[in-house]
Amino acid sequence: MIQGAIFDFDGTLFDSMFIWDTIGNDYLRSIGYEPKEDLSEVFKSMSLVQAACWYQKEYGVTLSVKEIMDGVNHMIEHYYRNVIQPKEGVPAFLQKLSDNGVRMIIATATDRTLIEAALKKYGLAHYFADILTCTAVGSGKDEPEIYRRAAKELGTAKSDTLVFEDALYAVKTAAEDGFPVAAVWDASEKETDKVKKLAAYYLPDYLDLNTFWKQTSLQK
Repeated sequence: MIQGAIFDFDGTLFDSMFIWDTIGNDYLRSIGYEPKEDLSEVFKSMSLVQAACWYQKEYGVTLSVKEIMDGVNHMIEHYYRNVIQPKEGVPAFLQKLSDNGVRMIIATATDRTLIEAALKKYGLAHYFADILTCTAVGSGKDEPEIYRRAAKELGTAKSDTLVFEDALYAVKTAAEDGFPVAAVWDASEKETDKVKKLAAYYLPDYLDLNTFWKQTSLQK
């Protein structure tokens, strides 16, 4: 019986991965540096702090980590406040979890204030006990600490806490640490077959509620 749910945000709850496909290159150019490679791939598994340190190390950016983070967040704030939307079916899905007594929390690499703005706009904030960020936890999703911390805050056992993720590396981290994972399809993740092998459940979307409830024994 699933008692807790840990949700990634970008690409899992909201259609927002398009921002991250270009933001690394766009930000670097905005401060006068030309990218040497496709930074969307480089930064895929990094928190914002880790990305800022990468700019300093690999490109010699002299701005502080905080200044870099503030600059990136300023560029993407508009999208989170005004453009991105929940994936189809998400509101009803969250309501169903809530109706079944499942406690929920968000674990994300994105800045907390941006997540709060998007959730507030669509009236979804009340579903989540908290928003944990990789920055606050001190590690990216290439390590399991954020999932462990989230489960501890929910007060649920690892085996009873379902992690919702869209990216292969995050699915792998959570699954290898013993969490059951519900992988959610997103166009940004190309290695779908590998994701399916690692995940306990696979959701092509949030629309087939009945099948999911039966699989996870959530239905009362």
